Amino acid sequence: MKKLQSDYNDMVAALSKEGKDILKTLDPKKCDLIHMGIGVVGEAGELIDAVKNHAIYNKEADRKNVVEELGDLEFYMQGIRKNMGITRKETLKANMEKLLTGDKARYKLGKYTDEQATNRADKG
Repeated sequence: MKKLQSDYNDMVAALSKEGKDILKTLDPKKCDLIHMGIGVVGEAGELIDAVKNHAIYNKEADRKNVVEELGDLEFYMQGIRKNMGITRKETLKANMEKLLTGDKARYKLGKYTDEQATNRADKG
């Protein structure tokens, strides 16, 4: 186990980009993007916690909290879109093409099936 742990530690050290090298390439725009991305992850965690409390722990659904967390996600996603020059309309259109209307649409039949979800035509 000690050898495996040592080999693993060596692998992580060899494959990880050092913070000082990342810092050299950061600028305010990239810092903003990191901030917005971290915000999405944090708010997604808060949202799933609210869902878990209802679905797993059988607590009453806290609709107000879910709406709040969805709003927070929208805030951070809009920050990413603004930073990268992407519109919400562009995002929604691309998602519809990926799932429903594109050449490699995942759900070409226009409704969910386990087979389409598993085969993921958009990834092949």
